[in-house]
Amino acid sequence: MKKIIARFAADQSGATAIEYGLIAGLIAVVIIGAVTSLGKNIATKFNAVANNLT
Repeated sequence: MKKIIARFAADQSGATAIEYGLIAGLIAVVIIGAVTSLGKNIATKFNAVANNLT
């Protein structure tokens, strides 16, 4: 039983998956922030064009 626990504690494959998950999450947060900011700027420009047309 001690060998099984020691082998489980030494296994590093799960740590790599967690690291990749954290990196993917960080990238997603950056993309969401950029799209939100860009969307607000584009909406402002479209509103300005629409107001100038009328």
